[in-house]
Amino acid sequence: MRKVLTICVLLLTVATQQAWAQTDQKAKEILDASNKKIKNLKSLKSDFSLELLGGGVTDKKTGTFYMKGEKYRVEMEKKEVVIINNNKTAWTYMKATNEVQVVTSDPSEQALSPAKLLTNFYDKEYNYKYAGLRKIDGKTCDVIELTPKASDKAFTKVELAIDKTANTIVGGQVWEKNGNTYRYTLSNYKPNYVISDAMFTFSDKEFPGADVIDLR
Repeated sequence: MRKVLTICVLLLTVATQQAWAQTDQKAKEILDASNKKIKNLKSLKSDFSLELLGGGVTDKKTGTFYMKGEKYRVEMEKKEVVIINNNKTAWTYMKATNEVQVVTSDPSEQALSPAKLLTNFYDKEYNYKYAGLRKIDGKTCDVIELTPKASDKAFTKVELAIDKTANTIVGGQVWEKNGNTYRYTLSNYKPNYVISDAMFTFSDKEFPGADVIDLR
């Protein structure tokens, strides 16, 4: 589940202090432009993939996320895992056990939720620097490296690749403290996609027979 939450940010962070000062402003301008574009949308739908790198393990997941205001929904392929958050309550459904865990939504505890794409979270929680250009799927992208200011994060660094033309995040990597590295990509952006509010509330009809574990 943490892997899914990590990617949705990103469906969206030291060298010497002098080196950072030379690159911070450019990184901030790129992040601000991308953030502004997303903030002006009424809703968004995008596909994503998440791949574990290294350790001789092959693990790749794909899915789709939906966002409308501060509400969001993440669906892994074949709905193996579905995360729904309406900014008041959060539901996590796991197909393998046919159960759903229910908790009270707490934005302050969400490390990298899609809702944070609506704020300049990077100014408050991350140091960031410009890391150059990279070609991803034929697109020329600005690469930004973000490192968390707080030591309690599960990861040490997040990389964002932002399409220079569209100002949208198209991919990057996440480095976890446990040694895992994940590569993610975002594709098939559909801005202002028509999304029913019902998608952001758990429904017994959608997940019949699911065992509800209420942790509120």
